Amino acid sequence: MLLLLTWVVVIVTALVLYLRQAYGSLRRDGINHLPTVPFFGNIFWVMFQKEHFVDLIMKITNAFPDDKIVGNYDMMTPILIIRDLEMLKRITVKDFEHFIDRRSFTTELDPMFGRGLLLLHGDEWKAMRSTMSPAFTSSKIRLMVPFMEEVCLEMVKVLKQRIKDSGTSYYDMECKEVMTRYANDVIASCAFGLKVESLTRDSEFYVHSKSITKFTFWRFMKFMFYRLLPSVAGMLQLSLVSQKTTDYFTNVVLGTMKDREKNKIVRNDMINILMEVKKGQLTHEKEGKDADAGFATVEESHVGKKQHNYEWTDTDLVAQAALFLFAGFDTISTAMSFILYELAINPDVQDRLVQEIREYDAKNNGKIDYNSIQSMTYLDMVVSEGMRLWPPAPFMDRICVNDYNIGRPNKEATKDLIIRKGQCVVIPAYTLHRNPEYFPNPSKFDPERFSHENRDKIVPFTYLPFGLGPRNCIGSRFALCEVKVMLYLLLRDLKLTTCDKTCIPARLSKETFNLKLEGGHWVRFKLRQ
Repeated sequence: MLLLLTWVVVIVTALVLYLRQAYGSLRRDGINHLPTVPFFGNIFWVMFQKEHFVDLIMKITNAFPDDKIVGNYDMMTPILIIRDLEMLKRITVKDFEHFIDRRSFTTELDPMFGRGLLLLHGDEWKAMRSTMSPAFTSSKIRLMVPFMEEVCLEMVKVLKQRIKDSGTSYYDMECKEVMTRYANDVIASCAFGLKVESLTRDSEFYVHSKSITKFTFWRFMKFMFYRLLPSVAGMLQLSLVSQKTTDYFTNVVLGTMKDREKNKIVRNDMINILMEVKKGQLTHEKEGKDADAGFATVEESHVGKKQHNYEWTDTDLVAQAALFLFAGFDTISTAMSFILYELAINPDVQDRLVQEIREYDAKNNGKIDYNSIQSMTYLDMVVSEGMRLWPPAPFMDRICVNDYNIGRPNKEATKDLIIRKGQCVVIPAYTLHRNPEYFPNPSKFDPERFSHENRDKIVPFTYLPFGLGPRNCIGSRFALCEVKVMLYLLLRDLKLTTCDKTCIPARLSKETFNLKLEGGHWVRFKLRQ
């Protein structure tokens, strides 16, 4: 009995000393952070769905308003959250080579995500980025507008029919659901060359797409297992996506390519672009003067414009198509859902936007194209403000690849902070976008912030809906164009108002890591007179 008690004391003491050591690393570096829970760090309430992650980051940054860097423990892993704009510039642009990588959430052997542009590292990422960047220029997106228009017109037709079938003059709808289906059909058409019509049925493409983005409990457990024991997860070859879904998209991508090659079919979509990439026929073009895709657009850096001869495998091709699907399916549908919600609760903004839509519609005889969509000033202001208030990527991370002296993290620090190789830093876009120092009355939906008179007042590095630096979102032009086409065609015929289920004031659901309103994005649709 005495021996057992001794071992218990030894184990408990060792565990206490280990936890004290583990949770003391930020303090030893002079980094302030909130109190931790053993083994969970600062994310205890997030994991048990009592707090949303963006609210946690906001709480941490607000707790130490004078600090340049604050800390957070992601379970046992110390994370640095960058608050200072000059430090943000150094990490994302000036000294980008020290922070070139992103934090991985799966192994390289994962056939759907492991070889995607999002998770590649170092020189391999540079080669893939430069090879893929010509696929997302304005000249390429311009050719995809007719596909977007076709899908959106079908969506408007479906919504009109639902209003008619309701037996009333309106139809109450959860926006996220229909925007997800719209985004899915746009991706199916623009990326895979498929017409899937998931707005009226659960197509096979939609079901498999949803399985990729759905954050189930077991997927979360795999995700956390990789974060805690990446080498073990690699040996076990854990994949976040089922083999059935992997096989489906592999067959779609490679099968479509084979069919087009055989029958000499050319369609201006992502499959065709990937075919050009594999053959080495996709080259960088000089953008014309009408290439402006909006204020929120991020420009390609010198990294993306450098020529590389990358040897593509079938796995690489499938991974890029899957990444395009993953990014377009969830993040953009989230952005569109929030913008529709804000237009419903801000009728004055909606009325002004509709006025601009009608003016352009009359001028262009009801036709739309890339140039006309991008030249609409107020439409761009509305989308830019929607991306500020509800950024689809509320935070971004970077991994330090070489030890880096970032300077003093706060006034009390007695020494410079050395960010060590392998350490993760977080860029809190959501927090920056809602900082009253940069955006007065930050919770108000105010497109005037992005008028030609006011946009120059926006402090650099405080507005980052698509990230910063060479590792920004490669598909910003596509995303913005997709959102604008949807708003133009939908608001031209339908009016948005609130309904009994509309979440007012806006509150984020704690049941998901994604940005989603509590109870859903409910709005009422009516036919425009």
